Amino acid sequence: MELLAHARIVMWEGGALWVVDATPTATRDTRRTDLHAHHAIHVTFGLGGRFRLDTPDAHVGGDAVAVAPDVGHTFEAEGLFAILFVEPESRQGRAIAGRLFDGAALAAVSPVLLGDFRERIAEAFRAPGKNDATFVDLGRMMIAHMAGSARADVPDLRVRKVIAWAGGQLDGPVRLSDAAAAVNLSAGRLRHLFVAQTGLPFKTYVLWLRLTRAVERFAAGSSLTQAAHDAGFSDSAHLSRTFRRMFGVTPAALRIT
Repeated sequence: MELLAHARIVMWEGGALWVVDATPTATRDTRRTDLHAHHAIHVTFGLGGRFRLDTPDAHVGGDAVAVAPDVGHTFEAEGLFAILFVEPESRQGRAIAGRLFDGAALAAVSPVLLGDFRERIAEAFRAPGKNDATFVDLGRMMIAHMAGSARADVPDLRVRKVIAWAGGQLDGPVRLSDAAAAVNLSAGRLRHLFVAQTGLPFKTYVLWLRLTRAVERFAAGSSLTQAAHDAGFSDSAHLSRTFRRMFGVTPAALRIT
């Protein structure tokens, strides 16, 4: 697999920040992903590089572009850029979605919503002795800034409890019937409620949780095999297929810095 980019990845509850250097090589001018979709609000902003985001039906240009959760898109980039991922079920995530999308799949992001975070993240990336805590703090502050004072509802309490419960069960099988029992619902009732509140079937959501754990382990220095096992994937090939389906590239195409 050809190396497509170097990346610094940090994750925390409710979000993640990827700073990516896709400087072109002599054999490849730009880096383009496959069509993919993931369960997060995705805000991309340039840090001196250029990029293009497309869905099958739309294209939005600009210095910063957001993609709604679970929307299929391709991504083409060159140079240095960053991606902020925001959990759509969080109160801040719902506030950001309300400010950005208004029913659209893609949206240009106003410089007002970005504040001075592009400059601060670029400076942190170029500084010697990069510190993960600095990137986590910047990512958290950027999410809070983008959410602002907008108020938004959160999912049904039972769905929130199921999400928290599932996140603690990733070392083994995570069954809908067990999740339903944890919140005193029938499996059928929880199945419909979960889709209505999150937009995803429970099984697909659990796969997303597994992937985010695997990415966290991989970014921290684990091998693909160890990251796969830690997150409950059958093997590294299963992890790589899921990673490609949700991020458009395989993890082997990224070199973690």
